[in-house]
Amino acid sequence: MVINTNIAADQTAALLSTSENNLAQSLQRLSSGSKIVSPSDDPAGLAMSMKFSAEATQLGAASDNISNAVSYTQTQDGFLQQVSSALNRMSDLAVSAQDVTKSNSDRADYNAEFQQLASYIGSIATKEFNGVSLFNNGIKNVTTDANGSTWSMAAINLGATLYTAVTGDSGKAQNITTTTGAATALAAVNAAITQLSTDRATEGASLSYLNYTSNELSVEQTNIEAANSQIADVNVATESTNYAELNILVQSGTAMLAQANALPQSALKLITG
Repeated sequence: MVINTNIAADQTAALLSTSENNLAQSLQRLSSGSKIVSPSDDPAGLAMSMKFSAEATQLGAASDNISNAVSYTQTQDGFLQQVSSALNRMSDLAVSAQDVTKSNSDRADYNAEFQQLASYIGSIATKEFNGVSLFNNGIKNVTTDANGSTWSMAAINLGATLYTAVTGDSGKAQNITTTTGAATALAAVNAAITQLSTDRATEGASLSYLNYTSNELSVEQTNIEAANSQIADVNVATESTNYAELNILVQSGTAMLAQANALPQSALKLITG
């Protein structure tokens, strides 16, 4: 029995300190929702979590790029639908102008509308999406994954010869003021319609690819985030149980330390008694 060194109190104080530290750590986990509140908690897990977090963010950015490319393509198709309607009307006018019962005055009226529609198609060729040309034949490289890989989206060129032969942008303006001119214009319009059908099919294939890629990125991002959650996110049910246990240990440790600190009083009784 000694007075200067209270082994029981020292041991109890050490255990209490450990319990208090663990309790504080459990409280931090519950309040932050994170299993790793300090790099020392799980160094390897922290490294993996950081990589997963970065990859998930990159996948989100790539998904945004795909979404923008889809919007770009849908905008293209919206304009091309109008071009299709205009070309169909121009073909109708060209056929009507070949009617031998029509006068030159009638054909001039037809030609006025024909020229306006040609001008309309020519103006669409200059349209842009967020400052990027929609129909300049430039290939667009779209990011498709977290590594920055790209896919080349097929270009649509309304400046192609088959279109400009109708619109007159290349100096070959068509007119239907005569039956001969109307026949020539009809051939040019039909060729443009054929090219347009090919362009819209190409555009549809691009849109299909983009939609599938978008779905793929969404699934991949979800799985990456789920994997990261297993590493970094606290299980509230488990941690709450752990917190309750540690809280009891701290309270009992405090009570036992008080008892341990009272042990030297027994030696005092021997001296005074």
